[in-house]
Amino acid sequence: MAAMPSSTEKVTLTREKETLLITLYAKGEESRLPDSLLHDRFAAEALGRIDYDFSKLQVSRDDMIGIAMRAHILDGWTREFIAKYPRSTVLHLGCGLDSRVFRIDPPPSVRWIDVDFPEVVALRRRLYPERESYSLIGASVTEPGWLAAVPSYRPAMVIAEGLFMYLAEDAVPQLLARITRHFPGGHVAFDSFSRLGLRLVRHHRSVRATGATLRWSMDDPHELERRIPKMRLLTELMAYDPDGYDRRQIARMSWPARMAVRVLTVVPLLGKLGRLLRYSF
Repeated sequence: MAAMPSSTEKVTLTREKETLLITLYAKGEESRLPDSLLHDRFAAEALGRIDYDFSKLQVSRDDMIGIAMRAHILDGWTREFIAKYPRSTVLHLGCGLDSRVFRIDPPPSVRWIDVDFPEVVALRRRLYPERESYSLIGASVTEPGWLAAVPSYRPAMVIAEGLFMYLAEDAVPQLLARITRHFPGGHVAFDSFSRLGLRLVRHHRSVRATGATLRWSMDDPHELERRIPKMRLLTELMAYDPDGYDRRQIARMSWPARMAVRVLTVVPLLGKLGRLLRYSF
C-alpha cells in the first residue's frame, strides 16, 4: 500500500460539508485512545495533516466512542457481505473523509467506490493513498448521472453513514430506488433518525457549530419497503441496542452517558430516536 501524503491541508468546508470533520475527528481521536475500538491509523494521520480548528466542533470523548461504535457495526456488516460475495462492489455514499476502505482493507476482487462532492473527493486524494480496485466519484449523491459510471453487474454493498439526514425528504427514497434498480442485488446499510430524534440532533453542539440543515427522518423503517418494493428490512438496531452494540464499549463512556444509554435501552420510544438499518434488495 502506498504511503500517506505528507503536506498540510487547509480545510474551509462549511455547513453540511463541514460535518464530515465531526466524524473524522471522532474516529481519528478515538483511534488514539489506548483502549481504541477502531484502531484507525489512517483517520488519525489524516487528522494530523488538516489545518482546521477542531475545538469549535466540541466533540467529546463520549461522542468519539459513540461514533466509533456506529462505524464498527457498519464495518462489520460490510465485512460480512464481502465474505459472502468476494467479487462484489462496495458503494460508499457521502464518504466524506472516512477511511473505511483502509480499515476493512478488502481484497482486490472487491471494487470499492467512494462518492462525495468534488471538493471533498479532491481533498481525499490529497490526504489518502491510492489502492488497487479503489476509485472515487466527485458528485452530489442526489444527482442521477454519476451512477452510470458504476458497473452494474455485481452484487453491491451500499453504505451511507451520517448522510441521509442531510438530504431532502424525497431525495432518500429516490436515490435508493435508483440504486436498487442499478444493481442485481445486495445490501444497503445506513443510520436514520425519527422525527423527534432529528429535532434533538439539530441541537447537538457539533451540528450547531457547522450551521448544517437536517431534513430527512423516518419513524417506521418499513416505510422504505412500501415505497421501494425491492427492499426488505434485514436488521434494525435501536440506539445502543444490546443485541448489536458492544456493552464493553459503552462501559468506556462517562457515567452520565452510561445512564443516558441505559434510559435509551429500557424505554422503547426513546430507543427509536436513532437506528442503524440494513436492507436487502
